[in-house]
This record gives sequence, structure tokens and C-alpha cells, in this order.
Amino acid sequence: MPSLYTDIEIQAPRRIVWQTLIRKEEWMRWNTYLYDLSPPQPFRESTSVRLSLRRTPSEAETEIEPYVTLIQPGTSLQWIYSAPGFRSEHSFDLQDMGRDRTRYTHVVRFTGRLVAFFLPFIREDELRGMRRMAQELRRYVERR
Repeated sequence: MPSLYTDIEIQAPRRIVWQTLIRKEEWMRWNTYLYDLSPPQPFRESTSVRLSLRRTPSEAETEIEPYVTLIQPGTSLQWIYSAPGFRSEHSFDLQDMGRDRTRYTHVVRFTGRLVAFFLPFIREDELRGMRRMAQELRRYVERR
């Protein structure tokens, strides 16, 4: 199964990183990769949320409606986005790395019959977007 992976160490307690990550209505303050299209709707397991993504700063936004599959408070947020012939599973995980240090990890796994067709076109831009989000999260949290 093809996948993309990025991680970064953030100089902040896991609880602070989690609060920033889970409050999607505040993403517009720091996140240029994913955008919240339904601010009154928080992340909840077994529900869909309306988001938009921009893999590169110059790219037009792509609207998606992922289905939240897991929320482990303070630790993990997971969702699945499906389109005909294409599915992506996103996992955002936080791990304590010692006093006031947190490892943020974002993994995307792709499945479906059209993955072999689409992935070569989006792989590098998707990974850059994921890395940009990780860096923006770190900058935002560490400035607080």
C-alpha cells in the first residue's frame, strides 16, 4: 500500500499541540495545507467534516469530506477520504518526547484501483503540503 510520511519535533507539551491540532476552526491562523470549511462542526468520531486542501501555495483548493474514524484525545486523529477508485487514510499522531517536547507524525496511506494513476501526479506535492503543515504547526505552537 503506497504511503507518505512526515514527522517533526515540537518544543511544547503534547496537550498544547493536541489543542491546536484538534481545533480546526483555528487552522486558518497557521495552516496553509488544510482549511476548515465547516467551523461550527468539531471533529467527532463517526462523522464527516468539510475540509479543503492546497498541496502547493499556488494550487487551487480541493474540497474534501473525510470521515473521522478515530479520536484518541491528546494522542491521535484519523480520517478516511474516499472518491471513486481512490481512498486516502490520514493519521495524525502525537507522542511525548520528554519534558515539553512532542513528536508530531502525519501518515497518509493510499488504496484503490486509481492510486497507480493519480499518485505519481500528486505524490511530491502532497508530501510537501504535509511537511508544510508540520512546520507551520511547530512555528505556531512554539510561538504561543
